[in-house]
Amino acid sequence: MSTLIPTVKNGRESNTSLGFKSLPSLSSWMDDIINKNFSNEVMSNFNTGITLPAVNVLDNNEEYIVEMAVPGLKKSDFDISLDNQMLSISAELSTKNEDTNENYTRREFGYSSFKRSFTLPETVETDKIKAMYENGILKVFLPKRDEAKKKPLRQIKIS
Repeated sequence: MSTLIPTVKNGRESNTSLGFKSLPSLSSWMDDIINKNFSNEVMSNFNTGITLPAVNVLDNNEEYIVEMAVPGLKKSDFDISLDNQMLSISAELSTKNEDTNENYTRREFGYSSFKRSFTLPETVETDKIKAMYENGILKVFLPKRDEAKKKPLRQIKIS
């Protein structure tokens, strides 16, 4: 789960509740073990599924824009939901292929999925959230409430 606004604890920005930013994840250790112990020929046909997609969060005066790089999917593959200021974006993809010849039958199937969740600030107008998917990029537009928009610089004359 991610937040759009970083939290500050003890005067420092924190992305994790424990503050362990430099420790490698269990999945990276497993990748290292697999890559060292298996040749590329064996692993080239191994379906690892969709990795966690990269996300950009843009903040401009009118809205936040969440951009997610997810090439090769269709609009219908996505599920975007909002529950108590928690925005969840997920996709599930399953494929099934079957070749039948006189002497053999070959079946291949695959399944991959991901889910990313974001805690939205109270300044987002949740009933006006929109999304679009184009050229492998999913964009979710989160409009800001009027009180959250930056006011233009106003010059005050001295009398």
